[in-house]
Amino acid sequence: MEEKNDTIIEMIDVTRQFDETTIAVDHVNLRIKKGEFVTLLGPSGCGKTTTLRMIAGFDLPTSGKILLNGKDISLLPPNKRPINTVFQRYALFPHLNVYDNIAFGLKLKRVVKKPGDKPQKLTKAEIDKKVKRALEMVDLAGFEKRSISTLSGGQQQRIGIARALVNEPEILLLDESLGALDLKMRKEMQIELKEMHRKLGITFIYVTHDQEEALTMSDTVVVMADGMIQQIGTPVEIYNEPNNVFVADFIGESNIYSGAMVGKRLVKFCGKQFPCLDDFEVGELVDIVVRPEDVKMTSPEQGQLRGKVISVVFKGVHYEITALVGKNEIVIQNTESRNVGDVIGICLTPDDIHIMKKTLLSNRYIGYITKKNTVAFGDGEFECDVTQLYPGSFLDEEGYLITKEGKRIDLTDTDVNVEVGLHDISMSDNPDEGGARGHIISIIYKGDHYAYIVRTEENEEDFVFDCEDLWNENDYVSLVIPKDKIKLSLVSAGEDEE
Repeated sequence: MEEKNDTIIEMIDVTRQFDETTIAVDHVNLRIKKGEFVTLLGPSGCGKTTTLRMIAGFDLPTSGKILLNGKDISLLPPNKRPINTVFQRYALFPHLNVYDNIAFGLKLKRVVKKPGDKPQKLTKAEIDKKVKRALEMVDLAGFEKRSISTLSGGQQQRIGIARALVNEPEILLLDESLGALDLKMRKEMQIELKEMHRKLGITFIYVTHDQEEALTMSDTVVVMADGMIQQIGTPVEIYNEPNNVFVADFIGESNIYSGAMVGKRLVKFCGKQFPCLDDFEVGELVDIVVRPEDVKMTSPEQGQLRGKVISVVFKGVHYEITALVGKNEIVIQNTESRNVGDVIGICLTPDDIHIMKKTLLSNRYIGYITKKNTVAFGDGEFECDVTQLYPGSFLDEEGYLITKEGKRIDLTDTDVNVEVGLHDISMSDNPDEGGARGHIISIIYKGDHYAYIVRTEENEEDFVFDCEDLWNENDYVSLVIPKDKIKLSLVSAGEDEE
């Protein structure tokens, strides 16, 4: 059995649901080791701050358990947990000086100094010793009498950390705590936080949407989306071996393509076959990630691919060159430049190509047939061909289905399996044109098309599909599915019970 003595926090199947349709955190399982610097990373609304708040005790899980050193603290109030939180806005008291800000909690605190004694307040000398030690930890010794208003953003952030550290927590939680700083100060504080973590040796749990922060500071990165953990790993693992398209797109810049395995460790994309290191079943559809810095430029004759340069942007330490290969765009980062219009060769070694399993090959729903012989699914209603439910059948003039044996069937409220392909959905800005409506919540560019996710409002049903046209995230659209692209089958008794 795996040793868990080094585990300080364990989340077991934790869910936080705010109402019938809003699930902020969805069955999260996570182990955090003592002394580790862990970053919860993801876009706004992914559940990372809710996860942090549940660890802190400001929010309680709807189901599941949170263990601290093996003990269940799921319902324990924040003040009973050896955990302190530093918020983005620091929440410092402007009318108190630095010393009194840090000492504020200590003056209210009561501790048992000897076994059997009643809890007592800390003496002035004890408070003074703790405050000065906390200031030394954040390199602000001598700032005791300074007014909060005279401090820079970085100094205020360190005072916020000192106020949290003065209580000697086992775990320090940091919620977007560098977000209020300018870029230069944020980069400096990333290094300082990492060094502070090294000196203190306590567990840091940090929340951010900034990929660079996560990769710079963390021992472990937990990537989240839609309330679920997408991947857990070291910064190098997360960057070089993303689990899925979301992680690849969110962490750093990526060329992402759809492809297929055509042989043993042989993948086809961008119209060519490439040797690779990942071993998938021959014929399996896959997603491919190639980082821009791994793409090598050669002469047109020496390249595995030949492309025409359509864009060159200087980025300070390298040029970002975009080349068009057929219909596919390839982004290249290189210290050498090229001119727009140049024809170049492009080479990829097996180590440059990362293959990922496709998470979804089609959209699948459970729906039902309406009295109009349309199908309702995914918070919408679409025209369909119901005769595919019974091969050889047809509809009579009254709309009843007649089987090939001559049996008359009323299909109203019949449960059906619905399948729609990734290339069979299109969008319209006319809300009445499509059978369902929702907002675009995700756009990922895949070389020659965009992969979209549209989520409906009522029951938060997702439609996943590919489209060549570029729309904007959060656009409200209606979804159009041709009648002949909706595949139907009858729900069996077992499926219906599920």
